[in-house]
Amino acid sequence: MAGGPGSRHARTASAVLAPVAAVAAAHIVPAATWLPRFRALCFPGLAGTGRSDHVALTFDDGPDPVSTPLFLDELDRLAVRATFFVLGENVTRHPGLTRHIADRGHELAVHGWTHSRPWLPAPARDARETARAALAVRDITGRRPRWYRPPYGILTAGRWAAARRSGLRPVLWTAWGRDWTADATPASVRATVTADLRGGGTILLHDTDHASAPDSWKATLGALPDLISTCNESGWSVGPLAEHGLP
Repeated sequence: MAGGPGSRHARTASAVLAPVAAVAAAHIVPAATWLPRFRALCFPGLAGTGRSDHVALTFDDGPDPVSTPLFLDELDRLAVRATFFVLGENVTRHPGLTRHIADRGHELAVHGWTHSRPWLPAPARDARETARAALAVRDITGRRPRWYRPPYGILTAGRWAAARRSGLRPVLWTAWGRDWTADATPASVRATVTADLRGGGTILLHDTDHASAPDSWKATLGALPDLISTCNESGWSVGPLAEHGLP
């Protein structure tokens, strides 16, 4: 007699767990694009690699009524426009500020509804929340967003599909400032960004401490003048993703 109750139970468990494992793998495997070298080599468009004489400047997690207006003022002073990846919950909480960002010439893009971690598959929720955030931006600004960046840069299969379904193109980054940490300074933000910055790159920064250490945005704000000067001295113009010439 081949096998007893124990082996039958093992086969049953395997039959149940195999589909679950397959779903989990399909969900999380695309998140490997979070790895900078892999992303830059295999998915340059997703990394935000655009035309070689331009650098895209992007900010995540806003808008925030305390910090975002200060960034808008500094960007005006520097004569630079940027792309703001906003959270739907913040957009609906601060509609006037959201509209003000667009009115001052900046581009708004979708960063999700909340800043949640996507460890468990939830495709229906991803689709619902991404569409809701995109609709909120469009209704408040009168402009349909074009870009999507998932919280933490973790692009799961569900979030990728949700972005596509909402007519959004996922874009991550080629250089970041690690400006969400408590020990970030203007000098550290500038050094971290420029270590990986090349013409055609996309910079990830934050205009709020919504998901960062308290007041960490101050280091980012302080780093902006030197970052823009570095780009200009290298012969790169700085602007939003809309002007970046993504393939």
